[in-house]
Amino acid sequence: MCADRPGTPDTSAAPDAPGSPDSPDVPDVPAAGALAGIVVADFGRVLAGPYMTMLLADLGADVIKIERPGSGDDTRAWGPPFAGGEATYFLGVNRNKRSVSLDLTDPADLATARAIVDRSDVLVENFRPGTMEKLGLGYEDVRVGNPGLVYCSVTGFGTAEGAHLPGYDLLVQAMGGLMSVTGEPDGQGTKAGVALVDVITGLHAGLGVLAALRHRERTGEGQRVEVSLLTSLLSALTNQAAAHLGAGVVPRAMGNRHPSIAPYEVFEALDRPLALAVGTDRQFRTLCERLGRPELADDPRFATNTARVAHREELVPALAGPLATRTADGWFEELTAAGVPCGPINDLAAAFDLADRLGLAPRVPESEAGPGQVVNPIRLDATPPSYRSAPPRLGEHTDGLLAALGRPARTP
Repeated sequence: MCADRPGTPDTSAAPDAPGSPDSPDVPDVPAAGALAGIVVADFGRVLAGPYMTMLLADLGADVIKIERPGSGDDTRAWGPPFAGGEATYFLGVNRNKRSVSLDLTDPADLATARAIVDRSDVLVENFRPGTMEKLGLGYEDVRVGNPGLVYCSVTGFGTAEGAHLPGYDLLVQAMGGLMSVTGEPDGQGTKAGVALVDVITGLHAGLGVLAALRHRERTGEGQRVEVSLLTSLLSALTNQAAAHLGAGVVPRAMGNRHPSIAPYEVFEALDRPLALAVGTDRQFRTLCERLGRPELADDPRFATNTARVAHREELVPALAGPLATRTADGWFEELTAAGVPCGPINDLAAAFDLADRLGLAPRVPESEAGPGQVVNPIRLDATPPSYRSAPPRLGEHTDGLLAALGRPARTP
């Protein structure tokens, strides 16, 4: 989501100087981490920006989150559920950061924000286009004092004709086509069960920032990175977008079916649904043998994937009967062992249990980063992600950072 309240901006700041915050109230950034020494002034809020900056922080960057006094990031109030009095929405994307409370409409606080930016390597913002410029914090303004700055702007619909449109994930899922290919064929368009566009955009923004940092390493030059929710979604639609641009197809919702592969959908097992993802003719033949229907693999209607897609309505009933005779877990064990991709539909509790059983260790120990933290999925042998601190309380590090900058303390 993109912030759209000019005049009451949310702020996330970077430390006083890269790698050198010296106040006892401001913890040092550890020497380890692929991004150690990188300072991020984080003016982002809600999800796309904070998710991206949390991933950077996990990799060693020092992320200073600049927030509105009194309320902070909108997601601090987005509950239930809560954990320890904090909204889990906020907790899920803000670990390893420092919170600085600044009112960007106040000249003194704005000057503090500018001092932070001048000492930062990266700036991230997702205000409505034009907001940072009105504050004197636009790219052209701040690059004068910090020419090596990587300035990342996340918008909903770009900075031209779409600049006035509010960048809410639901709206982009609707207007960007995702809801038109999600849900049942005869149903209403359905959104994904998470703000997927925000997450995808955060990942694209992070990749852009890393590319810009690599360019700066070679040349000393910073640059502006721009990512929009709409274009990030269109890129993430991959095969559906390619079908439209390359073949003139306008894809429609197909429920759990795949437009180009069969059988690649959900079937009812004896006790609960089973997802079946047969991607090759060899896998299909094995499936037919295990179901006791080997003749299906030799039927001209089903012998190739293209034929199976064309005759899906005849294929599905032929498979549904045998699959309904055993439990989902029973089929999962047998078919997986035989090389046929399948799996039961898990809820989140079962999904985390599965990751535990597979040795993926999906949970961050609570003592390291607070309650309810999912591990960073990036595994690096030499510089692994670290979990140094829980999501900060609003303004928790303001006094320490002011002292480190040599600026006067707040009046109580």
